Amino acid sequence: MDTSTQAHAAHISTAYPMASFETTTEQYHSCSELHYCTLKPMVKFSKQFEGQLVPEWKEAFVDYWQLKKDIKNLQVVACEGSNKAAPPPSQWQGPAAASHWVMRLPFLNPHGHHKENGIIQVHRKLASSGNHGAVIGEVYETVVLDTAGFTGTEAEAASAFFQRLDEQLNKVNRFYERKEREFLERGESLRRQLQILVELKAAVTEARRRGGSSAAGSTDPEDPSVSCSILHGDQSLRGIIEQEQEGQEKFTKGDLAKSTDEGEDQLSISEGLGNSGRIDKPREEAANKMRTLSGKVVTCQGRSVRINIPITTPSRTVIAIRELLFDDMLSQSRKIGGTGGDGCEKLSINKKKVHQAEKMIRGALVELYKGLGYLKTYRSLNMVAFVKILKKFDKVTAKEVQTTYLKVVESSYFNSSDKAIRLMDDVEELFVRNFASGDKRKAMKYLKPNQKEESHATTFFIGLFTGSFVALFIGYCIMAHIAGMYTQQSNKVYMSTSYPVLSMFSLFFLHLFLYGCNIFMWRKTRINYTFIFEFTPTKELKYRDVFLICTTSMTIIVGVMFAHLTLIVKGYSSSAVQAIPGCLLLVFLLILVCPFKILYRSSRYQFLIAIRNIILTPFYKVVMVDFFMADQLCSQVPVLRSLEYLACYYITSSYRTQDYGYCTRVKHFRDLAYAVSFLPYYWRAMQCARRWFDEGDINHIVNLGKYVSAMLAAGTKVAYENDNGAGWLSLVVIVSSIATIYQLYWDFVKDWGLLQFNSKNPWLRNDLILKQKYIYFMSMGLNLLLRLAWLQTVIHPNIGSLDSRVTLFFLAALEVIRRGHWNFYRLENEHLNNAGKFRAVKVVPLPFHEVEED
Repeated sequence: MDTSTQAHAAHISTAYPMASFETTTEQYHSCSELHYCTLKPMVKFSKQFEGQLVPEWKEAFVDYWQLKKDIKNLQVVACEGSNKAAPPPSQWQGPAAASHWVMRLPFLNPHGHHKENGIIQVHRKLASSGNHGAVIGEVYETVVLDTAGFTGTEAEAASAFFQRLDEQLNKVNRFYERKEREFLERGESLRRQLQILVELKAAVTEARRRGGSSAAGSTDPEDPSVSCSILHGDQSLRGIIEQEQEGQEKFTKGDLAKSTDEGEDQLSISEGLGNSGRIDKPREEAANKMRTLSGKVVTCQGRSVRINIPITTPSRTVIAIRELLFDDMLSQSRKIGGTGGDGCEKLSINKKKVHQAEKMIRGALVELYKGLGYLKTYRSLNMVAFVKILKKFDKVTAKEVQTTYLKVVESSYFNSSDKAIRLMDDVEELFVRNFASGDKRKAMKYLKPNQKEESHATTFFIGLFTGSFVALFIGYCIMAHIAGMYTQQSNKVYMSTSYPVLSMFSLFFLHLFLYGCNIFMWRKTRINYTFIFEFTPTKELKYRDVFLICTTSMTIIVGVMFAHLTLIVKGYSSSAVQAIPGCLLLVFLLILVCPFKILYRSSRYQFLIAIRNIILTPFYKVVMVDFFMADQLCSQVPVLRSLEYLACYYITSSYRTQDYGYCTRVKHFRDLAYAVSFLPYYWRAMQCARRWFDEGDINHIVNLGKYVSAMLAAGTKVAYENDNGAGWLSLVVIVSSIATIYQLYWDFVKDWGLLQFNSKNPWLRNDLILKQKYIYFMSMGLNLLLRLAWLQTVIHPNIGSLDSRVTLFFLAALEVIRRGHWNFYRLENEHLNNAGKFRAVKVVPLPFHEVEED
């Protein structure tokens, strides 16, 4: 290598450690004509590249694997040519030819001196769209020159490689520029939002400092608002507000924005905004009159204070101060007859809205910082990919084009622009100053949260409790078999009291175990389930945690039930013994709602919040985790029915009299059991209705019909259980068949995204995460078989002398397994939808609507 080439190689090795140069000049010179066929494939970087890229942006990264295929094709062509005839020695004299390996790149050479006998020539030009002729950016085109020394077929393969390389470089530049522009716009918007928040907090602090000090003993410190009043002796603020509202009547009601997200208040300053986004004239007049109140007397908590609004304060901040400091002034004043007893009008300072606005802006900054980190990773990984693929090209062809082409890559937009890096530093500085009190270490806990390290102790206890569970379960089954507890003739009391507890826990923790298996597979296939479910990365359960919970819980449950069965076999049948299963259930319910920061509190509370949102579906905005959880409940109907029965059995104290048939004889409880069977489908249908109301997508109404058909099928089964006539049997078969076809279509086409006839993978879809296509066909077949479990209603299968409830338990377990199997492909399809739209970070709604200055 010459001096400049060695210097540039040293620069690349320093800047991109993963792309260090391994082949020396002597190795290049000692290559024979068989050099093409003796190189080892570079597998290590491929795995690193795939493991470190942003999954949702995978299509925007350099297609490193396709470029490797192109080089392999070039290698094959070169090998075939070398077998036919050895190339002239002059083409393999490295030092003599290397002096001419320069590219013809006018934009990098301001003096215009070019060598005409180089290897490649790279052109940069402006590209325009075909429709309107608008310039869309710079593109690069590389031409392999005749002086490169390639044969005819080799030249074609090399040209195809550089054409692909140019396409990848242009793609990376366009994507980086587009994402950078999005983040810059988001950053500028957050700067304005943060400025408004700072001014509002300063105004609230000043009002509280001046007006609340004398009333500290008479005001509840937890009160979210502080009452104030403005004297009529000065210009009335009420008159300003009323005049403003009269002018506002000329505008549509759509200009009054109330932003709510899952029941939480959010501050908005969009009143009075026209379609242009600017403050309308009535609002400007109101803002100006608000400025005239600067220095006017206000009474807060019995003391007179002054409103200080500088005349230079922006209109958007003035309007926000009016809405925040004097929240709902007119409605409050009207409730008290317009004025108070001292001739004042009641106002309020809403601290809750300030806190909510601060929380939203903080979350938006965290997501912006995360997105900028992804963009930084995108930049560095692509640069290393270009270095590695060019290095591989040089090794295969024994021609040095890496140094020359990398000059183009390094000067391209994605590698030369530093706007995103500077914005990342600005976001960090803003967060430290406004949300961490200047403590950078505290700020980094939010901006760069440390992932919880997986301990080897967790794996050890998983193995320990798994062995314990297996041993106890085998012992329990042997004793139950010897005692005949699960036969149709023996001990119906045990089957009606203790068995529901064991079966309920078994189905629940089987479902949780399958969720742990799903997490393992999602992580292995790089499906970003934490982003889809909006989990906090530092608090979400890992698959080892899920397995530990399942094995520990089932060991305790089977151990208690084994002890209880031992007492029953020995003849102890007192009410205290019969209360053991109920106490076990109560303990687990208390652990679930335990307020102390132990036993995965954040995950337990997140589960309870999801259940609350499902039960109160029409009143909460439906998010992914809510309807995903509701789908799980549709497969846990037996658990809900067992829970309802046990609640009846222990609350009514039937366990004291051992009247196990009481809850089945009382009509109200029997009807409630049927209602519980419909509840999961009803909740899911209401979620579809709410999503249709929020989004206006007709597909949600079609999905609602699926759950209505499931409710009709369940209703006919209940009717058939009460009347085993041929008419009801025919109706069960017809309605259940229609519901099954409906559900299968939605599973395969909508939830899994399969059965796309025009895709490049016939009967599947264009993008597949699993490489083996046959797995998808097997999964569809398995889902079909498990969907037909309703046939047990018609067939009434019995396994020997086992009680029918044991058979129903196995069928319920099959439905749980089907749901766990369904979960993987449901999230795979959701992940691919996010990847298709390059969604890798959340777009947090902002508290203040954009207001532009005139």
